[in-house]
Amino acid sequence: MADTAAVLPKPLGSRTRALAWLQRYGVYASVLALLLFNVAFTPHFLEVANFRTQLIQVAPIVIVSLGMALVIGTEGIDLSVGSVMALSSAMVVLYLGYGAPVAIVAALVAGAIVGASGGALVAYAGVQPIVATLALLVGIRGLANVLVPQLTEFRNPTLITLGSRSVLGLPLVVIIAAVLTAVVAFVVKRTIFGRQLVAVGGNRAAAKLSGLPVRRILVTVYVLSGLLAAVAGVLATARLQASDPTSLGLLMELSAITAVVVGGTPLTGGRVRVLGTVMGALLIQLLQATLIKHNLPQSWTQMVQAVIILAAVYAARGRKK
Repeated sequence: MADTAAVLPKPLGSRTRALAWLQRYGVYASVLALLLFNVAFTPHFLEVANFRTQLIQVAPIVIVSLGMALVIGTEGIDLSVGSVMALSSAMVVLYLGYGAPVAIVAALVAGAIVGASGGALVAYAGVQPIVATLALLVGIRGLANVLVPQLTEFRNPTLITLGSRSVLGLPLVVIIAAVLTAVVAFVVKRTIFGRQLVAVGGNRAAAKLSGLPVRRILVTVYVLSGLLAAVAGVLATARLQASDPTSLGLLMELSAITAVVVGGTPLTGGRVRVLGTVMGALLIQLLQATLIKHNLPQSWTQMVQAVIILAAVYAARGRKK
């Protein structure tokens, strides 16, 4: 009996249980608290037009965060997503003369190429993800500004439809974000690639010894991140009917990382929480909207995001211990 008792796991302490609860459900509690606060203190918050606006604005954050979640799930990070949005916007303007479909495809291909470059640096050159994607962040933003050096407006019926059309009362951009969320969730939970991705993030050395194609998985993940960032850039450009690579996607990487980490995906990899990531993006959008509606500087959002990231990382660290 003594031997049996010796091998039983020790029960979790109250602090550890609290940290585990915070990591898993904290984002849901935070969104609910913000909703209740706005219902009570923000005028016209419950109006349909306001909800529509919030959903449209959060859609690009959700899409970029989905790709970031996949990368972080492999114990990586992608700081280039905002710059990819800017590059995709520039590509839309450059190729719009050949038709909207060609321009959209060119933008998506550009995003995939940037993602493949980052993945190759990480998987084959052995460069740390933060260094590889930081270099791309600077270089790709510069390239986008060279291609389109100033704000460029346009009017294209196809892009107007993409950016402003509604289906059954829901904006098309929101529907696209919802579909992409479902696809990513299916890939993570129901496919071999999803299980391999999680395995690589959990223990890369063991994944190699098991015969998994680790390099190919890493490159694919970064390609998907670049592709999703390009989709977000195209949708943002279509909604604005303008391309401004100087500002489009600026600090998007911060929002995406915050959404992923707050949503319960640890920076140490080995787990991807898709629904939590979506709720994290919604939390960021609600936070920004709340500060703006109460006449507080938007810069406060960045400071609050930093605190949220630290809290989420601390909760994950404590739970791991």
